[in-house]
Amino acid sequence: MHIAVAGNIGSGKTSLTELLAHHFGWEAHFEDVDENPYLPDFYEDMKRWSFNLQIYFLKSRFSSVQEIRNTGRTVIQDRTIYEDAYIFAPNLFDMGLMSRRDFENYESLFELMSSLVQPPDLLIYLRASIPTLVNQIQLRGRNYENNIRLEYLKRLNERYEAWIEKYNKGKLLIIDANEIDFIKNKADLSMIIDKVNAQLHGLF
Repeated sequence: MHIAVAGNIGSGKTSLTELLAHHFGWEAHFEDVDENPYLPDFYEDMKRWSFNLQIYFLKSRFSSVQEIRNTGRTVIQDRTIYEDAYIFAPNLFDMGLMSRRDFENYESLFELMSSLVQPPDLLIYLRASIPTLVNQIQLRGRNYENNIRLEYLKRLNERYEAWIEKYNKGKLLIIDANEIDFIKNKADLSMIIDKVNAQLHGLF
């Protein structure tokens, strides 16, 4: 079984992935943020490195999904292959940070690669406001994220909401990350666990 956690930068995807993997005994697959050779350069010069970054993520996520499906185990994944294609890449194009030629090239590659992978059995979406995202980003203190602009996060949030509204590839669980603290509050985490169980096993 494949469970995926989606959400904007700083929404808590990695923390929730870790907590659910630990509780259920699932295998966790994380975004290779620290191994990504383009991310620091991208935040310094988005226009120059946007296409390189998106191609790297596409390759990385495609490989992850193939690996997940081949293991035969239940895996929870931090971020999906769809988020780059429906949120990050078109946002960069609309902001003038990726050329039409590069964007169309990226889109054609995504269409080909996404046709070869199965969607997650359950998608968990962490909905978070801009203040929540900014607070989380500041708390984790990644140097290259200091240059992220509020307008950039706002545009991403709008695209996330538009994508989730039309999502129809499988089961969907929406968690409001503004109202809870599943890292520090065990009751909040238990509430999410109950909802995941209900989605996967029909337990109410």
